[in-house]
Amino acid sequence: MKTRKLGKELSVSAIGLGCMGMSHAYGGQDEATSIRTLHHAVELGVNFFDTAEVYGPFVNEELVGKALKPHRDKVVIATKFGFKIDLEKRDASAMSGLDSRPEHVREVAEASLKRLGIEVIDLFYQHRVDPNVPIEETVGAMADLVKEGKVRALGLSEASADILRRAHAVHPIAALQSEYSLWTRDPEGDILDTCRELGIGFVPFSPLGRGFLTGKIKSTADMSEGDMRRGLPRFEAENMEANLALVRLVEEMAEQKGIAAAQLALAWVLAKGDFIVPIPGARKIPNLEQNAAAVDVELTADEVQKLDDMLAPEKIAGARYAAQAMAWTPKK
Repeated sequence: MKTRKLGKELSVSAIGLGCMGMSHAYGGQDEATSIRTLHHAVELGVNFFDTAEVYGPFVNEELVGKALKPHRDKVVIATKFGFKIDLEKRDASAMSGLDSRPEHVREVAEASLKRLGIEVIDLFYQHRVDPNVPIEETVGAMADLVKEGKVRALGLSEASADILRRAHAVHPIAALQSEYSLWTRDPEGDILDTCRELGIGFVPFSPLGRGFLTGKIKSTADMSEGDMRRGLPRFEAENMEANLALVRLVEEMAEQKGIAAAQLALAWVLAKGDFIVPIPGARKIPNLEQNAAAVDVELTADEVQKLDDMLAPEKIAGARYAAQAMAWTPKK
């Protein structure tokens, strides 16, 4: 597996593994199957694993910690804080708003360390920027955790270029995690340019468009009843039909290259910069193996441009999220 750097601190596999879907948002699956997938990822050379306290909530961190315990010296574990969560609840209703107060940062870090069963969090992200707490105060609290040896490196998620600069001035930021794929191009321009300039790694989540760019989702019937995608604008019937026409173009181009549509979509992300490390989710081993093999797919500049044009932002039907979640994403 090829490797890439996130900031100065972390060397990770060029493709990581987003673990959310194993226990949250997309229907989940049984623990034994998830553990087999996580173990096989390590066997393939994947060493970068992403979770968060809110996934479940809490249960995804517990799963990742349990599965990766035998491989702790080989892996980089990232987790995230930043939401208000009712500790008595274990479902989606537990989350209510944002909380990045310094005292909360410490509370979550201590709890995440216990759930993961580790001595240090390799990469600790602020999950969403809290408008009620200056970023300098939040990052200051995160930096204290680095000084105490409880965290190795710091990250932000869905932050604007301005917030990223302000945070980096307090303590070096190793990585920015935001949604980025052929059908979500928001980070292009100021955000990616700032990462390049400051030497910050960029970690795209949902690089396969929440699975849509694989070509395997043709209707809402292909998603379980509890799947969060059923509530996203891009997956509404009319928007989905328009977006499927674009995915068919991706599938045609992938077929011409003799690869899967998912591999083409991941190769496009990887081609956007050597500081970029996508974290596609994969619950099943065949999908994991397919994604990992995308590191060896080479695209020409003409192919990258063709994909840029084919799925230009104005061609995508529907917003990324409903209104409340969109309010938590960066404004350019």
